[in-house]
Amino acid sequence: MDTIIGMRTFATVVKTGSFTAAADRLGMSKALASKYLSQLEQRLGVRLLNRTTRHLSLTEAGEIYYERCQLLLDAFDELEAAIQDRHESPRGCLSITAPQTFGELYLVPAVAAFWERYPQLAIDLSLSDRFVNLLEDGFDLGVRIGELADSSLVARRLASIRIVTCAAPRYLERHGVPRHPHELPAHACVIDTNVDVSARWPYRIEGERQQIGVQGPFRVNSARAVREMVIAGVGVGRCPAYAIADAVRDGHLRVVLQDYEMMEYGLYVVYPHRNYLAAKVRAFIEFLMARFGVQPEWERF
Repeated sequence: MDTIIGMRTFATVVKTGSFTAAADRLGMSKALASKYLSQLEQRLGVRLLNRTTRHLSLTEAGEIYYERCQLLLDAFDELEAAIQDRHESPRGCLSITAPQTFGELYLVPAVAAFWERYPQLAIDLSLSDRFVNLLEDGFDLGVRIGELADSSLVARRLASIRIVTCAAPRYLERHGVPRHPHELPAHACVIDTNVDVSARWPYRIEGERQQIGVQGPFRVNSARAVREMVIAGVGVGRCPAYAIADAVRDGHLRVVLQDYEMMEYGLYVVYPHRNYLAAKVRAFIEFLMARFGVQPEWERF
């Protein structure tokens, strides 16, 4: 057995939490992944994992070995990248994590266009609004929105994302157009609990940040859900511009209170800090910079 293959199999089993998921990510059968791990344990003379039918856990030796072998695998990958021609065509599997709504609306088309350029690549795209640890979960890179605190990752800003207030034309015809944030308490509001936990929306009023208390019949936990509720005409909502741009262009939504908006997030691509990036990662970062870096599509409404 190749030692590197054994180490990579072991590390992937630990990251994914199962032989089945690890085998899928590595492109091998579950039986072969189990065989490689058994051979690695036999060669080392220690048990690395405790296995039951429902659970895997690291032994004390496994914890030590995992930490060290991950460093060696990272160094090995960097070595291979360093000796490859910088202009070599991307190859292998590119694994990406991104937020759900942004991923569905903008990243999926971007990934498809990128794959058209490099069809020899395999792409593993995981969309989730939960926090994902790139290193522990084995992703090559991630797309993130908001303020970044993880200094162990390299972050490149792609674009800005404004938060805007919007409503359907038919709602505004029935209930009137709010001209000032202080009018919002009189309106039915759709509240995104991922952001507006206390149902207080921030605006810039007379040069100062003020929190406006709002209420309404609907509380949801995604920007996509806010968008659909507001399009249905049930109330006023606040969404990232990317989530509603097409609906505004099509006349299904209208943006209000733009003179008072103050919230803006950054859109970033993040990846582990390495001296040498694999060609697939470098190419995708450059592709995203070109696609989103000048004037993003969601700002053209």
